[in-house]
Amino acid sequence: MDQTAHNIQQQIDLYGEPLGETVRRVLAPLGLTQGGLAQVIGLSAPMLSQLVSAQRVKIGNPTVMSRLRAASELADLVITSEIQEHEIPDAVDRIRASNGALTTSGPTTHLPVQGGTAPYATPPGLGAQPPGATGANVASGMQSAWPTAAAMPPNDGAVPARTIVRAIQDLLREVVSTDELQRAAVTIRTESPALAELLLAYGTGRTADALAHYEQHHG
Repeated sequence: MDQTAHNIQQQIDLYGEPLGETVRRVLAPLGLTQGGLAQVIGLSAPMLSQLVSAQRVKIGNPTVMSRLRAASELADLVITSEIQEHEIPDAVDRIRASNGALTTSGPTTHLPVQGGTAPYATPPGLGAQPPGATGANVASGMQSAWPTAAAMPPNDGAVPARTIVRAIQDLLREVVSTDELQRAAVTIRTESPALAELLLAYGTGRTADALAHYEQHHG
């Protein structure tokens, strides 16, 4: 594996997909150039270029990561027509001034759960418990502290569902990496399929997937 391929794989492990894919998905819907996006998220254009080409692996500044995630989510809203074109400039300006948190999106396959399948990100080749118990450690640390979907309190409308979902995503992704969450879900899916589904929905999927999961259980 050459260095670029190695760096791309590291980005996938960290963020669920190469940063180049994230950036390319954002540009057209938001009407931005790569240099324009760099200004919005607070990076120099050369630095963003190095991340996109996988010459560099990681975004070290949490605020930059936050803004990139917010830009990705805004692009999703534009694509699904949940936000109108005339609203985009103001939304982009809010991202520029924000301190949100980064979601990552990963390749989506189907993980078997009770009653069907859950369309949340899980990497190919993780059908058995991986050696080293990384996933087990994550799962055991969260099993007692993290409620299953059925135990989560309903949203009474005072706080937007998207805000609640974003807070859950932020918490998970500050604690462990996307790769660890995926491995944890695979490790526990036999004994705790609902918790495995929860980890994938909120820990590795896009915000739209997590929001759909939340609304399914609390809508």
